[in-house]
Amino acid sequence: MEREKVIEVKDLVKRFGAFTANNRLTFDVYRGEIFGFLGANGAGKTTAMRILCGLSRPTSGRVLVAGIDASRRPEEIKKRIGYMSQRFSLYEDLTVRENIELYGGIYGMSMKEIVPRREALLERLSFTSYGDMLIRALPLGLKQKLAFAVAVFHDPEIVFLDEPTSGVDPVTRRQFWEMIYETASRGITVFVTTHYMDEANYCDRITIMSEGRIVALDSPSALLRQYGTASVEDLFVKIARPQKNTV
Repeated sequence: MEREKVIEVKDLVKRFGAFTANNRLTFDVYRGEIFGFLGANGAGKTTAMRILCGLSRPTSGRVLVAGIDASRRPEEIKKRIGYMSQRFSLYEDLTVRENIELYGGIYGMSMKEIVPRREALLERLSFTSYGDMLIRALPLGLKQKLAFAVAVFHDPEIVFLDEPTSGVDPVTRRQFWEMIYETASRGITVFVTTHYMDEANYCDRITIMSEGRIVALDSPSALLRQYGTASVEDLFVKIARPQKNTV
């Protein structure tokens, strides 16, 4: 049975003047897949993710996200995805319930839809007692878990997570990944960037970028065998380190 593609990228190029941030990227991502997007700072990950989220247009190449052409209709992509940034994205001067209502409205949901789903979400997260608390009063780990839950509140086809566990403790990181697994099991594709190499092992497949190019793409176990490394961290150091030009 052929798997359904929700992201299709073919020969994606993004240039800023003479600088090429993304150099002929080609990859597909499937429905319900947890897809890891790895690379050192400056490798081109953020640029590519902005294009996939409809925030920037490619210079050339073919990019389809949930069937929408990123070159022609980038604004429509935003209606079909969820997004959680590296920096905390909820409003700290609003309560937990108010944030959920606000984002539900932004996603085009009616209050008739939002209220029962909001209460079910709070119960599922064991957040009922925090519902009327200002976001700024929550510990970082709870904020991150709530931000992720809000990003998928409207059941998007794809959720983009930009280093979602940055700064949280190991226990909270593990709980966060349990939420990711549950989300993927519902058929929502999870596209995640991370600097924690152990988290790459939780992904179905990973791609590693270096200097604007994809240098590896496969399951973590397959890449470890291919490159003869004992860990994803060793793999990353081996193939993602920028190459110096020699004369």
